Amino acid sequence: MLKPTIVLFAATLTSPACAQGPAVTLDLSNSQQAQTSASAGDLKYKVPKGWIVESPTSSMRTAQYRLPKAEGDTEDAVLVLYYFGQGQGGSTAANIDRWINQMQQVDGHTSKENAKSETLTVNGLKVTTVDLAGTYTAEMSPGSGTFNNKVGYRLRAAVVETPKGSYYAKLVGPEKTVARWDQAYTEYVKSFEFR
Repeated sequence: MLKPTIVLFAATLTSPACAQGPAVTLDLSNSQQAQTSASAGDLKYKVPKGWIVESPTSSMRTAQYRLPKAEGDTEDAVLVLYYFGQGQGGSTAANIDRWINQMQQVDGHTSKENAKSETLTVNGLKVTTVDLAGTYTAEMSPGSGTFNNKVGYRLRAAVVETPKGSYYAKLVGPEKTVARWDQAYTEYVKSFEFR
């Protein structure tokens, strides 16, 4: 196994390209990253007043906010904006279905029956939203095997399709708290633009 490597290395040193000057090292990850951000732009948006900006807890999170709780609720709502990379993160339909399946119903209906979904165009971007109340049962962290069981919760989420790939905005919290921030959330979604 070592001989072919040495032969290859020797062939590289004696090639005409190498004889013309010093070797140039290319850091492909940096050049690809620079090319993507230079040619693709980014998702821009306005953060509503009253939302508390937090440091993202993972590299897949572009932004993270805490929305202060409504009177009578015991927890704040949380909104996370995810970006996994171009072509990553799954289709719009797969994400909407996954979010719907994270909410359980007690009224005998399926979550799919109760979910309100719509597709709209915001500043030239296709945005698909879902809005659903119930018991929030998503996994606490991917692969943990530990699940939430939060009764009286509401999920509002959106897939934003951009030339750079999709962004995923997910708001989850107690129903009254999410209702308190309904207008702000709608304004947030309608502020999305790609530049």
